[in-house]
Amino acid sequence: MGQNKLYPIFLKLENLQTLLVGAGPVGLEKLNALLKNSPAAKVTVIAESVCDEILEIAKSNNNIRILTRKFFFSDLHGKDLLMLATNNRKLHERIKTVARSRRILTNVADTPDLCDFYLGSVVQKGDLKIGISTNGKSPTFAKRFREYMEELLPDTIQDLVDNLNAFRNNLKGDFQQKVNALNELTSSFVSKKPIA
Repeated sequence: MGQNKLYPIFLKLENLQTLLVGAGPVGLEKLNALLKNSPAAKVTVIAESVCDEILEIAKSNNNIRILTRKFFFSDLHGKDLLMLATNNRKLHERIKTVARSRRILTNVADTPDLCDFYLGSVVQKGDLKIGISTNGKSPTFAKRFREYMEELLPDTIQDLVDNLNAFRNNLKGDFQQKVNALNELTSSFVSKKPIA
């Protein structure tokens, strides 16, 4: 049986510099995914031709910088994250080689073998965010599972998160005592017995 060996992390994109190369439909999809999850993400978009939708997004977001020209390797300077969304695999391979030498994590649209990370489906209700990955094997299933989870989670989930945060902030004792108290309080979430 296979196992997904990807390590899930949640990045604070407002603290990082992201470079997106390509500004057509795939670039738009990548940019929308970034901004949906991190509205304050700092993104530089480079492409010789930029679709109207990306230009509109940039007009209303000061964190989006558009460079309408071809990519230069010097564009990688100071970047933390790289997303490639052109339709030119050879170009992607050349950029990926240089990015790897500079230790810049890279995602390449529809090219798992060139990716350091994948963009998964994300369920978000308030502060609760759940990432879903199929290890790159079935984005369609991840999308459908996201839709299922969005329906399953109540809209009041934020109240629960806020209440647990308030409870945690008022706990006394050392780290282990706090963990034990939180575990006891939340144990019914996974209990197979009906809650009375």
